Amino acid sequence: MKILISNDDGYRAPGLAALHEALKDLAGVEVEVVAPEHNNSAKSNALTLHSPLYVQEGGNGFRYVNGTPADCVHVALTGLLGYRPDLVVSGINNGANMGDDTIYSGTVGAAMEGYLFGIPAIAFSQTEKGWSHIDAAARKARDLVQHVIAQQLVGGPPFLLNVNIPNRAYGELGAFEVCRLGRRHAAEKVIAQTDPRGETMYWIGSAGAAKDGADGTDFHATAQGRVSVTPLQVDLTDHDGLQAWRQIAGRLAPAERG
Repeated sequence: MKILISNDDGYRAPGLAALHEALKDLAGVEVEVVAPEHNNSAKSNALTLHSPLYVQEGGNGFRYVNGTPADCVHVALTGLLGYRPDLVVSGINNGANMGDDTIYSGTVGAAMEGYLFGIPAIAFSQTEKGWSHIDAAARKARDLVQHVIAQQLVGGPPFLLNVNIPNRAYGELGAFEVCRLGRRHAAEKVIAQTDPRGETMYWIGSAGAAKDGADGTDFHATAQGRVSVTPLQVDLTDHDGLQAWRQIAGRLAPAERG
């Protein structure tokens, strides 16, 4: 079994190294890393289409790309590797990817790129920044990967899982809990500053607090010390609203003349 690992924090990130270390010795498994050269947080599913991409090998043996997380997986799957991996794993991210974060997340974007190619994929994140207990998070990630392999879920229909692990020692981590995404409040206000030339520059504000952190959400599960597991889909269609919009569109269409 072959596993492709990527991330959005860059090929030198502690979370990537910990995840590789945790998975590389799994029985019957080969792992390979293709990750961004630099931090690419919040790049979502972006692909680089107007400049060339280059692949290099770092001193840690990981290959890196001067592009986005999705670029890394796309390049790997469409020619770099020379084989089709059985599983794509992304992370471990430095900070949570819960609720609305999944729309922006480069960690999720890398996993989703694998999923779009029909390959099962998992995105792993820690709920807090700073890499505390990263080895415990990597061990928990290994547990889940082992489980999906043992359940013969790899090799079947593709799936996309978003996993968030509290920053706790391994023995203090609760069970895996399958849950829905919560919601965040709107982001904090943009930060305006003046640069040395007197021009105003803006920094995107911090993510908002949890708006919907009810029982059954990823926010609630991780707050209780459990590991949230959320199955994701790519279909953004508002299926419940289709009929209403058909009626609206029908009223907007010009009347047919006989």
